[in-house]
Amino acid sequence: MPHEIDESFLALPLRQLADAALARARALGADHADFRLERVRSASWRLRDARPAGTSDTTDLGYAVRVVHGGSWGFAAGVELTMDAAARVAGQAVAMARLSAKVIAAAGSDERVELADEPVHAERTWVSSYEINPFDVPDAEKSALLADWSSRLLAADGVAHADASLLTVQENKFYADSAGTATTQQRVRLHPQLTAVAVDPVTGGFDAMRTIAPPAGRGWEYLTGTGWDWDAELAEIPALLAEKMHAPSVEAGSYDLVVDPSNLWLTIHESIGHATELDRALGYEAAYAGTSFATFDKLGSLKYGSELMNVTGDRTAEHGLATIGYDDEGVAAQSWDLVKDGVLVGYQLDRRIAKLTGFERSNGCAFADSPSHVPVQRMANVSLQPAPGGPSTEEMISGVERGIYVVGDRSWSIDMQRYNFQFTGQRFFRIENGRLAGQLRDVAYQATTTDFWGSMSAVGGPQTYVLGGAFNCGKAQPGQVAAVSHGCPSALFENVNILNTTEEAGQ
Repeated sequence: MPHEIDESFLALPLRQLADAALARARALGADHADFRLERVRSASWRLRDARPAGTSDTTDLGYAVRVVHGGSWGFAAGVELTMDAAARVAGQAVAMARLSAKVIAAAGSDERVELADEPVHAERTWVSSYEINPFDVPDAEKSALLADWSSRLLAADGVAHADASLLTVQENKFYADSAGTATTQQRVRLHPQLTAVAVDPVTGGFDAMRTIAPPAGRGWEYLTGTGWDWDAELAEIPALLAEKMHAPSVEAGSYDLVVDPSNLWLTIHESIGHATELDRALGYEAAYAGTSFATFDKLGSLKYGSELMNVTGDRTAEHGLATIGYDDEGVAAQSWDLVKDGVLVGYQLDRRIAKLTGFERSNGCAFADSPSHVPVQRMANVSLQPAPGGPSTEEMISGVERGIYVVGDRSWSIDMQRYNFQFTGQRFFRIENGRLAGQLRDVAYQATTTDFWGSMSAVGGPQTYVLGGAFNCGKAQPGQVAAVSHGCPSALFENVNILNTTEEAGQ
């Protein structure tokens, strides 16, 4: 049953504040103005060895006015929920635009801010897909479930410690602009995570293994049976961790890799997601994590990977962390191609970058992580599409003579052009003659983006597809954090360079 917008949010003077701000901006000559009021509630629970180790519950409430005036951006934010205050904030935004225009002119630039057209979306409402709002569940019930899960891990042989955490967010947002668009939205998301730690009492050596269940745009039902088999994962972790403690160190060299979605999502995020943000490819975003090798002149010609590679940007995927109804510029959610048959064919856009580069329309990638921050171009759910009728993970493994099966994400690094990278994982299994032959330790795979995706020789079928993701994608200065999902199937990559991390650290 679809949920409705929280009544306490609707009780706020949303339309009155917006009308006061937009009227003031128009009166001061703004070519465009938008108003955004947000209430973001975030709560977390942390347990250490089944005992409470910390909780938090915070709410961020405020609004922002953004204008285009004289060809320049202006932005201001406030927290006082009165019409006079909203009009005053709009005036501050226009004053900022006027000041920016002077600075830009003094620098010798004639670039003007223009926005791509977008149809008017009047009085639209959107709520994300979930069954039980986690904020409707008593805190004691949340803590009890985490404690029970922790106790199961601690009861297993070889588990010395267990950490558990749960992050939950309810995001309410009202948007209105001078063109007539007005949207009201509610998103719910959560991130449960458990980690088991083993310690060798003789050597003092230790290692850890974390759950691979991804964060999701779901409700409390995600922890109680819908969307993930928590009982099965918790039951298998202790034995997997014990095996890992005694696993041999990998021999560096070239291997075929079967990469599980629980690991591959992060490689997609770093080497495709960030690389196809068009502001980054144009150099407008450079200070935070660099630019992109996938520059705009390569659109339609860059061979990103093998012909099996089809990647979409998507703001509509059910349960996606970056799924919305409308972005922070009033653009309706869409799905589009980024890489088609291995060739770069699209980018992620906001309205300004779309207009600047000749696109008819934004694809809805403007987002601000709080009411006090300006919207910036942010990542959609960027996903590798499965192959219709494609193989299972087991079938891919059965075709590998000498390789490694990679499960779960861990550490990573990538250069400032999103090109040269290396990734580790939670679990690595040796593949010999088509069979799994025990775990390995100290494994990292290293490649350039185009070499790695060009080596992809098999893509799993829909039955292997999982929507992974993270709560903490960073961008912009001042820094902003956004949640984003990346779906993918299992995939086979041939002749990938494998590093031994202990040898690398010792060099």
